[in-house]
Amino acid sequence: MNLYLGIDFGTTGARSTVIDSQGTIHCETEYTFANNGQQQPELPSVWQKALWESIEQIPPTIRNQVRAIALDGTSSTVMLCGTDGIPVCEPILYNDGRGAAVTERLRAIAPDNHTVLSATSSLAKLLWWQDFREETAPTVFLHQADWLAFLLHGKLGISDYHNALKLGFDVDTLCYPNWLIEGIAGAATPELPQVVAPGTPVGEVRVQVGDRFGFPRDCMICAGTTDSIAAFLASGVNLPGEAVTSLGSTLAVKLLSHTRVDDSRYGIYSHKLGDLWLVGGASNTGGAVLRHFFTDAELDNYSTQIDPEQESLLDYYPLLKKGDRFPINDPNLPPRLEPRPTDSVEFLHGLLESIARIEARGYQLLQELGATPLTKVYTAGGGAKNSVWSAIRKRYLKVPVETPIHTAAAYGTALLAMRGMTD
Repeated sequence: MNLYLGIDFGTTGARSTVIDSQGTIHCETEYTFANNGQQQPELPSVWQKALWESIEQIPPTIRNQVRAIALDGTSSTVMLCGTDGIPVCEPILYNDGRGAAVTERLRAIAPDNHTVLSATSSLAKLLWWQDFREETAPTVFLHQADWLAFLLHGKLGISDYHNALKLGFDVDTLCYPNWLIEGIAGAATPELPQVVAPGTPVGEVRVQVGDRFGFPRDCMICAGTTDSIAAFLASGVNLPGEAVTSLGSTLAVKLLSHTRVDDSRYGIYSHKLGDLWLVGGASNTGGAVLRHFFTDAELDNYSTQIDPEQESLLDYYPLLKKGDRFPINDPNLPPRLEPRPTDSVEFLHGLLESIARIEARGYQLLQELGATPLTKVYTAGGGAKNSVWSAIRKRYLKVPVETPIHTAAAYGTALLAMRGMTD
């Protein structure tokens, strides 16, 4: 039997899923990072340990049937390595805004409204390293998923065009644009990774890795993707107009579209997905705000007391701190959580409605800017389990709202590995 392994590196841990060619799950594992994966000098060793432990948890009888492996990582989590692949400094995480210090240089390099024009983009982090790091030994710039895949196949400097989008890679021409190459040129310029399509077979598993875990000698490591796109792939969406909303700690929307939409004014960007485009954005509102005010038990209990067809008169913009990215891209946008009623059920109703309004406004904006009209929304993340919230969202979105059979990013990455070997 041919099996396919997907490994997902999220913000707090790693998960793996093994499937067969029919998409049936044969094994799932989960591993939590030390210190919850927060910024620390030892992060690469934390990730490496998580990778080996995740594989170790898979039974040997399954590992020896794995034909291909793919990994996903958090978008814009980046690192600098020496030419031997060993990290030379602390990685910079996806949500690290130190790139704000190089905003002027970034704007001087990149075209107006480009995806890279963000303090947290991969390119902003590369420029920060150029401006504030003193060592000049040769380095290679990698994303988290690139480095983890390197540990498996041993070919340094390979990325995929989902991870490389926020570095400035042009998915229309499939090359780095001249403005990027010229803009970063200098003595301390790291080598940029070679970019291939997600799922592309890159190389067979390293002999020592294969021997250690019992993978077949011809087990292939395929190019990966980002964690949010992996979750989209897991949903099984393949028709333009269908979308996936991820209701995790934050709110992310992705709409499959015939047309590409990119507009940094609203935090909107498009990923290439075969012949189509995955258009979307991510807001800082979401489950983290709900968990700030309620326990899981309270959320379950109070939700059952809400009439989802009754509109709340409370108008919030639920954030834990100032700033949002989409559909309003304003780092100084203040949270709006007043007035707060004494009735907790009423307060939760107001929060759920307000997040639903932000989601609906996001999809409306994508369509106003030219994306394919919305026909159906699938929901991933913890919020998908709340049926009352789903009913509220359906009222605002005015299209069917469903929960897909599979929502785990690791499942989507396993599909990527399978398709990489069968396409």
